[in-house]
Amino acid sequence: MPPASTEALSTSSAPSESAPPQSASAEPQQLMPGRPGYRRMSFALFAAGVATFALLYSTQALLPAITSDFGVTASQASWTVSAATGGLALFVLPLSALSERFGRRTMMTASLTVAVVIGLLVPFAPDLGWLIALRAVQGAALAGLPASAMAFLAEEVRPKALVAAIGLFVAGNSIGGMSGRILAGWAAQAWGWRAALGTIGLVAVVCAVGFRLLLPAARNFTPVSLNPRALGRTVGAHLGDPLLRRLFAIGALFMTVFGAVYTVIGYRLVGAPFDLAQGLAGSVFLVYLVGTVSSAAAGRLVNRLGRRGALYLAGSTTAAGLLLSLADLLPVVLLGLVLITAGFFAGHAVASSAVSHTAKTGRAQASALYQSAYYLGSSAGGALGAVAFHAAGWAGTVALGLLAVLGVVAVTVHGSHSARAARRMTAAVR
Repeated sequence: MPPASTEALSTSSAPSESAPPQSASAEPQQLMPGRPGYRRMSFALFAAGVATFALLYSTQALLPAITSDFGVTASQASWTVSAATGGLALFVLPLSALSERFGRRTMMTASLTVAVVIGLLVPFAPDLGWLIALRAVQGAALAGLPASAMAFLAEEVRPKALVAAIGLFVAGNSIGGMSGRILAGWAAQAWGWRAALGTIGLVAVVCAVGFRLLLPAARNFTPVSLNPRALGRTVGAHLGDPLLRRLFAIGALFMTVFGAVYTVIGYRLVGAPFDLAQGLAGSVFLVYLVGTVSSAAAGRLVNRLGRRGALYLAGSTTAAGLLLSLADLLPVVLLGLVLITAGFFAGHAVASSAVSHTAKTGRAQASALYQSAYYLGSSAGGALGAVAFHAAGWAGTVALGLLAVLGVVAVTVHGSHSARAARRMTAAVR
């Protein structure tokens, strides 16, 4: 597999973070299941995924407590989540460009270190404004990790094992999202939301240390010089690719659903008719375990149904979960959340792996554009979901989610029609 962006950017003579370069005729030393280093890499990126989602969404389960403590509305408190995901969305592209120069491993380590340090400062925010500002900086710091991780996997893992490897990284995201929210919920019930955020920060420290100790050196990375014009050409080429544009839109739409649902669900569960305590409301994020399974199984799903078939299944599963969540019976609502989570993580794993597979050059930029769209969807979902909840209750949030799922289906159908038209044109030319 060729190194990322070597066509778009000129090669630099700076030292590489990778092993000594191979000769032009040598086969790339890529990792695959059963090979030395694959398991270490998997555990390392799993730990990075745990830390990323635990930190990024650390305030989401705490929104009712933050609302009460600061005397603000749900929409205002939701910005503690949207600011972090928005910061990530804005900085993921420039930091991915830096990873082309300084290396994926170096960028991921630096990003995670800065985010962890800020995570230890967040509990001391004196007011909502400071909390939102710190969260925005934390999200910007985390921006160097997701796209660099995707590019690292695309370069270091055999193509046949790529979907499974990315699925494991996404599974780490789901574990981080689950454990962070559950720990936060129970810690907030016992000691308050500030202590809960401190707990998440300490968990992230452990994950960051494990990540750095386990991640093997890159073997197929080639450093390149920073060239804004070349970067612009690479980004323009990706944005000009219809398939990549559709994948970016699908990631954003899936994340709009997920951001809306999990930003607002805490308010619904602590209110009537459920009236759950903060700890029990946070425990609902155990359903993230379903996301761990569905994202890790995405490769098998694509093999059986094809990419479009897998996306249709993910979208319909998410829509069914949204409709079930309208019930006022807690077991039915939980089943709905299970389906929403399974559909989202499967759709995300399929779309993100397709981006890495489609982009033959400039993979870091392609992954960065996907991550940018994905987290802009999260920011929009969180903010709009809170507004919809304030205006029309949970039904408003569900309506927003269904519109986003309909968007996923529409984009996928358009892709199917475009592919058939391209095949007919090719056949006519022949």
